[in-house]
Amino acid sequence: MIKSYAEWILRWRWLVILATLISVGLLASGGRFLSMTNDYRVFFSEDNPQLAAFENLQDTYTKTDNVLIMLLPKDGNAMSASVAGAVTELTEAAWQIPYSIRVDSVSNFQHTYAEEDDLVVIDLIEEPRSLPANELAAKGQIAIEEPLLLNRLISGKQHATGVNVTIELPGINPTAEVPEVVTHVREMMTGFEAKYPDIEFYVTGAVMLNNAFPEASIKDIKTLIPLALGAIVIGLIIFLRTVSAMTATVFLIFMSIFAAMGSAGWLGIQLTPPAMSAPTMILTLAVADAIHFLSTMLFRMRHGDTKHDAIVESLRINFHPIFLTSLTTAIGFLSMNFSDAPPFRDLGNITAMGVVFAFILSVTFLPALISVLPVKAREGKTRTHRIMDSVAEFVIRRRTPLLFGIGALILIFSALVPRNDLNDNFVQYFDESIKFRTDTDKVADNLTGLYSIDYSMDSKEPGGISEPAFLQQIEDFANWYRTQPETKHVSVITDVFKRLNQNMHADDPGLYKIPDQRDLAAQYLLLYEMSLPYGLDLNNQINIDKSATRVSVTLETITTTQALALEERAQAWMTENTPNLVTPGASPTIMFSHIGMRNIKSMLTGTSVALVLISLALIFALRSFKLGMLSLVPNLAPALVAFGVWWIVKGEIGLALSVVAAMTLGIVVDDTVHFLSKYVRARREQGLNAEDAVRYAFSSVGVALWVTTMVLIAGFLVLSRSAFELNSSMGLMTAITIGIALFIDFFFLPPLLMRLDKGSLSK
Repeated sequence: MIKSYAEWILRWRWLVILATLISVGLLASGGRFLSMTNDYRVFFSEDNPQLAAFENLQDTYTKTDNVLIMLLPKDGNAMSASVAGAVTELTEAAWQIPYSIRVDSVSNFQHTYAEEDDLVVIDLIEEPRSLPANELAAKGQIAIEEPLLLNRLISGKQHATGVNVTIELPGINPTAEVPEVVTHVREMMTGFEAKYPDIEFYVTGAVMLNNAFPEASIKDIKTLIPLALGAIVIGLIIFLRTVSAMTATVFLIFMSIFAAMGSAGWLGIQLTPPAMSAPTMILTLAVADAIHFLSTMLFRMRHGDTKHDAIVESLRINFHPIFLTSLTTAIGFLSMNFSDAPPFRDLGNITAMGVVFAFILSVTFLPALISVLPVKAREGKTRTHRIMDSVAEFVIRRRTPLLFGIGALILIFSALVPRNDLNDNFVQYFDESIKFRTDTDKVADNLTGLYSIDYSMDSKEPGGISEPAFLQQIEDFANWYRTQPETKHVSVITDVFKRLNQNMHADDPGLYKIPDQRDLAAQYLLLYEMSLPYGLDLNNQINIDKSATRVSVTLETITTTQALALEERAQAWMTENTPNLVTPGASPTIMFSHIGMRNIKSMLTGTSVALVLISLALIFALRSFKLGMLSLVPNLAPALVAFGVWWIVKGEIGLALSVVAAMTLGIVVDDTVHFLSKYVRARREQGLNAEDAVRYAFSSVGVALWVTTMVLIAGFLVLSRSAFELNSSMGLMTAITIGIALFIDFFFLPPLLMRLDKGSLSK
């Protein structure tokens, strides 16, 4: 049947080529609908409880999307007239940033003091260039003694200061809104850097984080795909040693990528950094199908077949193995739909489509194209084939020590897997080639952090935030947080109440405390609010009916494990000390901290489903329950060993690695399938015993497995150079897993077969 199909393809080769080009062109046209998302929330599914809690907080108070600009004067004095002038000027200019709704800095901080019976509310620093040095120094002292400013907008050493711009994106055209803000900010900062050469400016914040995602994607597109293609072309030239075969393979690669990415456009998939690694993966995986077809064809031509006969025989031999490997690879990637992070679902779906298109093209377009291209194959065995024969003899001769030795190593490394810690750091998702990363690190080292946890403390009655007992509870909670080593800054409304109480009692330092009476507290707050200028109200701290207030905790740069441990301690403290106010923390930090564990749990299900489906496919394809079950060992062992190696090398598993087991399961099956299919063919069709069947498998498919594995490793090692850490660690781990898989398929699977498959296989 396959032979007749192959003859049909060759008879109508020009029609097949034309029809394929038209079909791929139509699919690829969907690429015009592709767009890059620039919202970190895309990593969380709609039913994610941490996202729901954060969105609820955003709806209750002023949104926390922001741009934070740090000024770091080279002379180390952030309260000099020049720097204070730059801060004031930058504060005014920041109001012109698109979608800005609030600007906070040391200069426009609403400083309060008593003047007879009046409450005076003014900007802390006005016309700084006209102020004498001693007055500026006094202003600086006020700033570092103000809890709302210290370690948020000014450092304790007064060597760094900042301007925080709150942004409220309309959400009408998210793809355009974030770049609009970032472009304006960068143009503005170019002007300030030129005007103030003695001040270093660093920009971070949630909006800049959002923009870093497409920046990393674009950087990867420009560097990784050309690098991967170059590595693969060099590999093809070395191993295939024919320009025609290499050219046909490159056509296959690009057509698979165009068809998959175009289909993603038609399906409305948005591009994220994980999804943008799909072209590199497809490029790498598509080569494997081509190599198996072409290596068998060249093998037959070296042994005297005409090109026509070699193509037909190669298609006959490889159709089912290529179909099966494509099926299992697609299953592995489709299992990523169990991921709790939508970008990994998109990556899985796009890559699975690419794998399917690569299979279709490998059994239609590739044989048709190679039939019209001039191909020459050297006669006799190549040096690589002779090496494979030697490997086969070594494996057969040393089968027992290899079986037990490698088996022991698999068990040892598998035992190390649980020792890996689940950890992540979302700022470090980007390498230092992305400006957001370097600027954020600098801000964290000198001023404040990007990590935070927010709590909405609800009094459960309108105006209840003025109740002294309620205020004392949140004051105690804030003070507890200030004693935690991870804490950088705590913003709490009680600091405002205490300052107002002091002001209304002739600035008596002894009365810097929470008002004793609810009505007085409410009056002070109302008086203060009426004195605040536009854009500096208290909606970022209290809700509309004044029944709830937000406690915002800014943290050092910590890992997800540390963040979850801190939140757990906070919940325990509230349960014990303020049981009526227990509320979960909500923030991007909490969201990213939970996503790793949520993803691992969901991907355990995904991996299990993939394993069952792949096992059933192997049992059906090999028509042997015994071989299907036996194949589980070389299919599961590579990921287990790789995670064991990872513990030795790094010891931490993040969000990206939580999908690697399922993803690589479908890939590592490929080598097992090709080796077993040739082994079974030798046993059934040629009646060979287990040892000779192993020799046949090495001789017929050993070189192809070696070449495809080297290509896959090269492709995924290129991905490990990604500017986006999730892609980088995923690429490195996948490369390690694939390398281990080849080692197991060459040196463990054959001894296993020779020990357990001693009987005959029925035809």
